[in-house]
Formats: sequence, structure tokens, C-alpha cells
Amino acid sequence: MTQPANLNPRIIEALYAEGLMLSDEVRAAFDLSHRPEGDCEDETRIALSCEALRTTTRMMHALAWLLNHRAYFKGEISEFQLRRHGRIATGLPVGDPARLALLDPATQDLIVTTERFYARLVRLDAGWRMAEPQGRPAIERLRERIASSASLG
Repeated sequence: MTQPANLNPRIIEALYAEGLMLSDEVRAAFDLSHRPEGDCEDETRIALSCEALRTTTRMMHALAWLLNHRAYFKGEISEFQLRRHGRIATGLPVGDPARLALLDPATQDLIVTTERFYARLVRLDAGWRMAEPQGRPAIERLRERIASSASLG
């Protein structure tokens, strides 16, 4: 099993632990069941709901990416499978500044923290994908064998 560039099990485990803690904070921050109905205005409630959706989606993508890498390092999936199915989504929307302004400072900070965490994962994924996998792809080897057998016949 080859080692992805810039990534190793210790880094992935540390990021996974950080991601779980952040996800738990996000869940607690956006848990609307503990807020009284008249706690905030409609505009603030909408802002809270929109940013909750963005933030929880971001963290679900982050944890999925980390779980794929953990599975790779445990030998549960191949590098091919990881490269093919373990992409992190790029271009996820960041918080809307107008809506963020309606939220309390602690929630704003949490959203920014999740955005920075996700940006780190995107950079790691991009760096890992730029590294050439060990050996040539199977399709390239097959094409060479076909070409060499055609030239013999």
C-alpha cells in the first residue's frame, strides 16, 4: 500500500478527532429544539436555518472525506477506490455575510472555524491528488500489451 503525499494515518486521525468535535459543536449551536419560539425574529431564524444547513453540510462532507482516508489507511479500500470515490467537494458555499451578521458572535466564530477546517481538507486533497500514484494505471498497461501483441501478429 502506497502512502498518499502529505497524508498519513496520524494526520488523518487528528483531523478526524477535530472534525468530530467541531461537528458536535455545530450540532449544539444549531439545535433549535432548545430555543423558545419567540426567541428571535423571523429574519434571524431564517439566517440561523440557512447557516445551519450550510455548516452541517460542510461538516458532513469533511467527515465523509476523513472516513474514506481512514478506511484507506486501515486497508479497507484501495488507493484506486480512494482516488475515485474519496474526493472532497469543492466550491461549497461559505456563510452569507448579511445572514452571519444576524447571528450571535459565538455562532459566527464557529461557522468561520468550520470553513477554515474544510479549506484545510480541500488543500490536503488537492495536494494528494497532484501526487502521481505509484506505478502506471492498469488501463495504460493493458493498452501497451494489446499494442505489443498486435505488432507481433
